[in-house]
Amino acid sequence: MDFDGHEMPMPARCKMNMLWNTDIIDTCIVFRSWHVTSKSFFIGSCIAIVLLGVFYEYLRVFQRKLDVHIARSLQAAKGKGRLPLRDSGSRSRGSSPDDTFEESGLLTGTRLLDASLTGTPVPAASRALRAVVYGAIVFLSFFLMLVFMTYNAYLIAAVVVGASFGHYVFGSTMNTDAVLGGTIGGKGMACH
Repeated sequence: MDFDGHEMPMPARCKMNMLWNTDIIDTCIVFRSWHVTSKSFFIGSCIAIVLLGVFYEYLRVFQRKLDVHIARSLQAAKGKGRLPLRDSGSRSRGSSPDDTFEESGLLTGTRLLDASLTGTPVPAASRALRAVVYGAIVFLSFFLMLVFMTYNAYLIAAVVVGASFGHYVFGSTMNTDAVLGGTIGGKGMACH
């Protein structure tokens, strides 16, 4: 713009592309505040995204190891008789199944289904830790999906490189019995 010989610079704006692109300058990554203004800032952003992909893979492995640790402690407690075994089939005389259903539920903390169908009850502290780790995994997976949806070839490559490198570093062991038995539930880079 030229007003009486004075040129007014236009403020930098985010480029929003819905098609494959290789833009660097003025790329905004997920947030308007993550606005790339230089090549070095873009390279730093790619490195940060690679590290997020590696961290995502670490959290997935950590979640599996946490579940194994909790399962072993529950199994040990069950063997020592510290966990109460719930018998969902026992009802007081004269009560109907509807009465039992109303007395059970979310607010009372009792289970509606037989423990053999739902598994071993997990203590609240372990459930809370599992929920926090699961929430972090879900958040990070959706965040990386949003980075992917910039359709920027370099940022997509950073997500893939981070996930691949993280899988290489943290996936150094394999439970062959679970893999060959078909009982392993690998989601890969699934969003959720």
